[in-house]
This record gives sequence, structure tokens and C-alpha cells, in this order.
Amino acid sequence: MANFFEQAKQALQMRKEAKRIQAEIERIVVTYANGGIEASMKGDFTLTNLKITPEALEELKAGKTDRFTTMLQNVFNGAIKKAKEATQEHMQKVMKENGLGGMFGQ
Repeated sequence: MANFFEQAKQALQMRKEAKRIQAEIERIVVTYANGGIEASMKGDFTLTNLKITPEALEELKAGKTDRFTTMLQNVFNGAIKKAKEATQEHMQKVMKENGLGGMFGQ
């Protein structure tokens, strides 16, 4: 019976740690810019800011919607990539601090 309570205690501790790590990931913010478009994204992949310069909007005004759409997709994909990298770096650091640095091929 004592083993069950110890396992429950460990499970609660792990859940608390997971919530702490998730909160840290949500505080990560990266920015990627290209072609007059800038996107900021949190570590949980929430878009927090989008800036489009008047020069970038000229593509739309000139009727080049496909080009503008491609530019926008490239910036979003760049922001996603940076957010993934920042999140992975953070997770590797957390795992190393907790003595789990050798797990998952790290």
C-alpha cells in the first residue's frame, strides 16, 4: 500500500513539473522577419504579433496576391521553425538539469 502512495506522490510531482515546463515554454517568444513582414510566436506556437510594412502591402496593391501569400507563408514557417528550435533547446536544457540528458538521442 505504501508503494501505491509513493507512486501517486511521484505522479503528482511529475505533473507539477510538466506544468512548470509548459509555462516556461509559453514564455518563449521568437521573431522572424523577411520581405517587410514580421511575425512573433510563442514557444507553444501561438502567434503573438504580425507586422506588415507598407512596402510589403504594395504586392497586394499591385495585384500580386500569390507573391504576397508566399511571403506571408515563408514568414510564418520561419517563425514556426524558430519557435521549434527555441523550445527544443529549452527542453534539452531542462532534461540535462534533471539528469535526463541522454534520453531520446540527446
